[in-house]
Amino acid sequence: MALAGCPDSFLHHPYYQDKVEQTPRSQQDPAGPGLPAQSDRLANHQEDDVDLEALVNDMNASLESLYSACSMQSDTVPLLQNGQHARSQPRASGPPRSIQPQVSPRQRVQRSQPVHILAVRRLQEEDQQFRTSSLPAIPNPFPELCGPGSPPVLTPGSLPPSQAAAKQDVKVFSEDGTSKVVEILADMTARDLCQLLVYKSHCVDDNSWTLVEHHPHLGLERCLEDHELVVQVESTMASESKFLFRKNYAKYEFFKNPMNFFPEQMVTWCQQSNGSQTQLLQNFLNSSSCPEIQGFLHVKELGKKSWKKLYVCLRRSGLYCSTKGTSKEPRHLQLLADLEDSNIFSLIAGRKQYNAPTDHGLCIKPNKVRNETKELRLLCAEDEQTRTCWMTAFRLLKYGMLLYQNYRIPQQRKALLSPFSTPVRSVSENSLVAMDFSGQTGRVIENPAEAQSAALEEGHAWRKRSTRMNILVIHRTQHWFHGRISREESHRIIKQQGLVDGLFLLRDSQSNPKAFVLTLCHHQKIKNFQILPCEDDGQTFFSLDDGNTKFSDLIQLVDFYQLNKGVLPCKLKHHCIRVAL
Repeated sequence: MALAGCPDSFLHHPYYQDKVEQTPRSQQDPAGPGLPAQSDRLANHQEDDVDLEALVNDMNASLESLYSACSMQSDTVPLLQNGQHARSQPRASGPPRSIQPQVSPRQRVQRSQPVHILAVRRLQEEDQQFRTSSLPAIPNPFPELCGPGSPPVLTPGSLPPSQAAAKQDVKVFSEDGTSKVVEILADMTARDLCQLLVYKSHCVDDNSWTLVEHHPHLGLERCLEDHELVVQVESTMASESKFLFRKNYAKYEFFKNPMNFFPEQMVTWCQQSNGSQTQLLQNFLNSSSCPEIQGFLHVKELGKKSWKKLYVCLRRSGLYCSTKGTSKEPRHLQLLADLEDSNIFSLIAGRKQYNAPTDHGLCIKPNKVRNETKELRLLCAEDEQTRTCWMTAFRLLKYGMLLYQNYRIPQQRKALLSPFSTPVRSVSENSLVAMDFSGQTGRVIENPAEAQSAALEEGHAWRKRSTRMNILVIHRTQHWFHGRISREESHRIIKQQGLVDGLFLLRDSQSNPKAFVLTLCHHQKIKNFQILPCEDDGQTFFSLDDGNTKFSDLIQLVDFYQLNKGVLPCKLKHHCIRVAL
């Protein structure tokens, strides 16, 4: 006899024959849909002594027990209302009961299969399809990650701002027009970025490098303070603005020589002061003191092209002008600019762009201003020393102790690294010895004094053997030589890199093609000295003092005046440098 949909060989399997023999013949067939009655089947097939209905019931029971055993080992085991695991109940020996409609084993097995994490809406739809009344919903252990407005998978935007590693690309330009794009963090300061650029450009880190905020459309620029955040400053800049990487030797020079920056006639105190350098700095750094800078400045009226010469005073509360002569009574003072939400800039081309009366212009620019010139407070001083005094006082009154901390950090770091400041010689250098090849055979020079003397003689001999072409070319490889630039350009470079004593550069002379010019800064004034060539015994020398002191090349001349003052007002200390990024 064949079961519906099953071949005859399925019933003659030894396993199922054993099951048939163990099945009691007295059991009655339960009425099932699609199956004929037992009396009809026995009447038609009296030769078969197999109870097929009992066999089907046993097969269902076996599948039920097999599924229950598998589901108990699964992580997604079904739960009843009382929280107990579903188990298959043993069959009672008695009259058979009618079969209750149940979910097929194939569908119930699918509930224990792993479910892929999908979108929230699709996941909810499938959950409603597979969930039954006997399977309560398991609460989500991470409700904050699977809210209606956020996907179940973490995305970079779902993290809090404090945990997200915010990075940004910043483009920095050098003086020669080259640029470099650097990826920085959101909390990187101007000092950190300068040290990174020094490392990438293989420069000497002498703590004089600075980042310059340059606005060519407004004709303004300023040096960023070391503690300022680069990303925050860039957010206030227009699209035409850019950062410049430049030297500034005068960034903290006022801490070393404050009397040179603050003339006595420009500084007043609300309390008695002894006038010493230490007391002068303490009054500026102490927030409880009330220093004041006063003097005459040319002030450009807002929205107009005209300039007026007014008596101006700078206090911690802001910049004021007097409406009645030099009176500083409260009723005669008018607020020009606030220090909190503003920064002070120097004018690049004040005469040409703003019709300024002098070349020593400065500007107080609110941080909210990007391209508009109407809200810029433009000022002009009579000389460079006066402009430097106003700009330095503005920085001190606004930042106070932060500037002093910025000044002290490099010095403290240098003091910690002082034992290791001496460069360590490599193994190859330690294996070198001084040799004397003046005789027929070479010999090792064991006396250190003799070895040093031989090295000096060799250096002088090398310079003497140099041809005229080498003399004219060798200095062009030095950082302090700037080639064919004009007098105005050399003065601009000196001003940009700080008006400190001993700052210099060399350039080609415009009036004499065979001569050179030394541009030097002394007491915040720029002076020019011509270097003339002279001949002696057929050799060409260079001299600053009409041939009294001669040098075979410009490198010797610079080395000499770095150690000796000579005819110059001061020694050569710092050289202007342009680095390519």
